[in-house]
Amino acid sequence: MNVNIETTWNQRLSKEFDKPYFITLVDFVKSEYKNNTCYPKGSDVFAAFDHCSFDDVKVVIIGQDPYHGVGQANGLCFSVSDGIAMPPSLINIFKEIETDLQLPFPENGNLERWAKQGVLLLNATLTVKAHEAGSHQNKGWEQFTDAVIQAVSDKKENVIFLLWGGYAKKKGSKIDRSKHYVLTSGHPSPLSANRGYWFGNKHFSKTNSYLQETNKTSINW
Repeated sequence: MNVNIETTWNQRLSKEFDKPYFITLVDFVKSEYKNNTCYPKGSDVFAAFDHCSFDDVKVVIIGQDPYHGVGQANGLCFSVSDGIAMPPSLINIFKEIETDLQLPFPENGNLERWAKQGVLLLNATLTVKAHEAGSHQNKGWEQFTDAVIQAVSDKKENVIFLLWGGYAKKKGSKIDRSKHYVLTSGHPSPLSANRGYWFGNKHFSKTNSYLQETNKTSINW
């Protein structure tokens, strides 16, 4: 099956595209996009890979679902398109960066700037029906994104995985911790953050310290 995904990722994932689950998934997604409003737009479904090649991956952040509001999702987890109001989780991410690194609060929530520095912003599910959170879960996307995480874990070294919340921790349970650096905390959503499970995790400074230790360029968060 021909899937329009960035070349270095295609080389590692092409076997997935011919598996029965993925063929069924593609049929489902095509039908959903034809008959309903879905996000992100079709050209952005694989944006996380388009903006961050396999060779460039230094950090992986795992999200769950794309945003399901109008114009929000752009194919990168936690990110919103230019000119779109920042959702609460993203605001809390930036608040932590503010206190952790003494950086000013950004003007927009488009995280393409992170992706282009080697941060893979991977949602477990890559599509969603408008205004219906979780509507495309358990259709095959999770199996595909498990294969993505496995490929990074198996084929690369010294990648930093940021697992925020119970879902991401479970999703990252098979990462080879003997050759990768895994940081965990609560989710940045208000429910978790306001209970003390997010703020103060210092994941952004810790990530940059580890990158420097492994002779890689820090992320400009």
